[in-house]
Amino acid sequence: MRNRNSVKVRRDHKDTLFRMIFSTRESLLSLYNAVNHSHYTDAKELEIVTLENAVYMNMKNDQAFLLDMQLNLYEHQSTWNPNMPLRFLIYVTKEYQMLIRNQTLYASTLVELPTPHFVVFYNGEEEREAESVLKLSHSFCQKEDEPELELIVKVLNINLDKKQRILETCCLLKEYMLLVDKIRKYAAEYKDINWAAEQAVTECIEENILADFLRKNRTEAIEVCIFEYDEKREKELIRKAEYAEGKKEGLREGQKQGEKRVFGIYRLYRDKYTENQIAEQMKIDVDEVRNILEKFKE
Repeated sequence: MRNRNSVKVRRDHKDTLFRMIFSTRESLLSLYNAVNHSHYTDAKELEIVTLENAVYMNMKNDQAFLLDMQLNLYEHQSTWNPNMPLRFLIYVTKEYQMLIRNQTLYASTLVELPTPHFVVFYNGEEEREAESVLKLSHSFCQKEDEPELELIVKVLNINLDKKQRILETCCLLKEYMLLVDKIRKYAAEYKDINWAAEQAVTECIEENILADFLRKNRTEAIEVCIFEYDEKREKELIRKAEYAEGKKEGLREGQKQGEKRVFGIYRLYRDKYTENQIAEQMKIDVDEVRNILEKFKE
């Protein structure tokens, strides 16, 4: 088994494995056809319009592309996020700003826009139905039967146990999920994400699963898999500790200070500082450091 620190991960990595795999016209066209039960064959008709600077919470929008006067925004999610309609609203606004940058909104003629479609590919471990819909209006404080602003997101659960038809009609998507499934299995079994990612990638190449892609991008693919896993785990741990510490602090201001303290302690701990060094750096008692770190281990 490889050492836990055998792969050095770039912490500023903003790409996801999903985004890497579906980064070409051909791969996006196959995914589009699977989602829409269509049969487009000419990838040249598809134009990728993903905005590199459309960043939310340090993550890029996964993919945006034009096809047949339709603007398709696709996003992969490994954790359930009910705020995707709002995120898509931010993304699509930026997309439209870019698409009409050479037109004026003050002319007497109508500015035509490509029809938008929003899809989330969900493969989180939290149980969710095979297909669901999220609406922007779910976020509105006052509910209305016919809201004056709406944005509808189709969420497809692509976990293998859901037996989605889309996995049979888009081979790349199915092979992506086979890789994810292997990583999860080995991570759970050996408690070592570095080894799990390397072993899963090696097996996939041997079994001709995403083989060409993984041979060409092996190192980066492993890095991204580890980064995605670590980031998800890190967020879960920080939320858990923030809640406990904020609850103990009581007041809102105390909660903010508690969250800041927990985050600082965790960062130092991850950077191999000892409990005494963390206490000295944060100017708090070492017992408090120890108590907070224990919450991450529960």
